[in-house]
Amino acid sequence: MIVITIPAYNEEKSLGNVIKEIRKIMDKTKEDYKILVVDDGSKDKTVEIAKKNNAIVKSNKINLGLALTFQREMKECLDLNADIIVHTDADGQYPAEYIPSLINRVKDGYDLVLGSRFEKGKYEGSFIKKLGNKAFAKVFTNLLKTKVTDTTTGFRAFNKEVAKLQIINTFTYTQEQLIRAAKSNMSIAEVPITTRKTRESRLFKNPLDYAIKAWINILRIERDFNPIKFFGSIGAFFLLIGVMIGLYFVMLQLTTGIHGHTALMFLMLILIFTGIQIILFGFLADMRN
Repeated sequence: MIVITIPAYNEEKSLGNVIKEIRKIMDKTKEDYKILVVDDGSKDKTVEIAKKNNAIVKSNKINLGLALTFQREMKECLDLNADIIVHTDADGQYPAEYIPSLINRVKDGYDLVLGSRFEKGKYEGSFIKKLGNKAFAKVFTNLLKTKVTDTTTGFRAFNKEVAKLQIINTFTYTQEQLIRAAKSNMSIAEVPITTRKTRESRLFKNPLDYAIKAWINILRIERDFNPIKFFGSIGAFFLLIGVMIGLYFVMLQLTTGIHGHTALMFLMLILIFTGIQIILFGFLADMRN
């Protein structure tokens, strides 16, 4: 059973066409599939249109946001006994013609397959957004030891084991699902896609807001994925400065002698103990992973 799931919040203008396009493509494949729409507290005719187009509809009582709605989607998909789940958007950004390719890659044995906007054609997005996505891709490629070109794409297919992975981020699910899949030794692949230009993202107020949240997420990724390296680097920085001050005191002792410098000595001790403590935080965090 394949479940194609669509989160929707006030998408009355595009949702009907998205569902029709999916059916047109999927009916040619002879696959056993269902379309699930999880309404995130819409105030327009989103639910009415989804039902009119024979989709399964589940609704949040209030608007919960993308990440929490995604968690609801996973629960509903598992309740429907989905073997393969395809996640797409309600705004029509991702052409349905690529859905069979995503599904086939999962059938080939991959656990998580991403629809990459940066491997083919032209991605319609701002310069800041493209830059942020490229930064994410570089970090993830290093972390996962697998080439990943698009970590923020919402267009993806995966098996039910991936759907069972815990997602705790309340902002977005895209990077966390990727990280947890990699940490569980699941296989990851990409399918090159093109996209359509749609409305501006509702996740970000402006390009600066996107850039700030993107880099905060990169730091969080580094922290959660490799806490020893993350905390160790910060702790080593403080420790190094403290040791350098200590060497300065050794030099003074061997030359003119130490006279005064009480405040500097306290700073040295604070830096050394802070550095050691932060490094220990890294080991404690690693034990919890």
